Amino acid sequence: MSQEGRTHRPVMLREVLDGLALRADGLYVDCTFGRGGHSAAILEHLGAEGRLLALDKDPEAVASQEARRLCADPRFALDHGSFANLREFVERRGWLGHIAGVLMDLGVSSPQLDEADRGFSFMREGPLDMRMDTTQGMTAAEWLAGVSERELASVLRDYGEERYARRIARAILEERSKHPILSTRELVEIIENAVPTRERSKHPATRSFQAIRIFINRELEELERGLRQAVDVLKPGGRLVIIAFHSLEDRIVKRFMRDEERGGASLPHLPLQATEPGRLKRIGKARMPGPEEVRDNPRARSAVLRVAERL
Repeated sequence: MSQEGRTHRPVMLREVLDGLALRADGLYVDCTFGRGGHSAAILEHLGAEGRLLALDKDPEAVASQEARRLCADPRFALDHGSFANLREFVERRGWLGHIAGVLMDLGVSSPQLDEADRGFSFMREGPLDMRMDTTQGMTAAEWLAGVSERELASVLRDYGEERYARRIARAILEERSKHPILSTRELVEIIENAVPTRERSKHPATRSFQAIRIFINRELEELERGLRQAVDVLKPGGRLVIIAFHSLEDRIVKRFMRDEERGGASLPHLPLQATEPGRLKRIGKARMPGPEEVRDNPRARSAVLRVAERL
């Protein structure tokens, strides 16, 4: 079935809408349009004065049928770009400090996983690309062609939390010396042969593919930039809603919200310790999808949603 024919299931939709505390006349930003599930639901709650700006790095998302349908709504706009440049997109519209809600649904989207030619999935044979924005940057295959064993092992360990990072890196470079590694299947076979044990319910290539994808797309660096800018663009009382899908992302989000709630660090060597006031207030605890959603949409099982409000 084509991508246009698939039914897209936005993750934790009810929790997202609750977290945003939508106002009919509010200005909102969906930082990760994907196939527009969250955006479409937000628009349903907006009145004639409400506006929604969506962003996506993926040119296929921006050109999708769902994007064309929503762009027919005068309250909606979609820009091609990363939320690492969120402030720039908002300033361009004169909305800085007036945003009532920012949503970030992190990680790779279902259409990206389902499309073999994107190279994100270890379950599908395709070119080893892994770029979310296919208009720029090097592919995973190009990076693997020149990376050192030490750097590759570091990426697999730091971004994939892969316990066999050194073994896998050594095996990849050994195979690379014989021929270029150009397809997902080639990489999967190298990893499968290098990993001596198997985790229950987890493919041996899962962590390595995650690590390479995160590195190629600079996902964690862009997340940190996007978080800082999200606070800048929100108005007082505006909500920041974030869905993370693995521990590295969620750790960054959790720490950021905690630090923004506490405010600036005091100076221990000064007798009077002035601190910067906090800019965020966390709303409730971290939320996970319910068993019914996980049953209907297995890709939601690792989702963690956190909400904070601009002070």
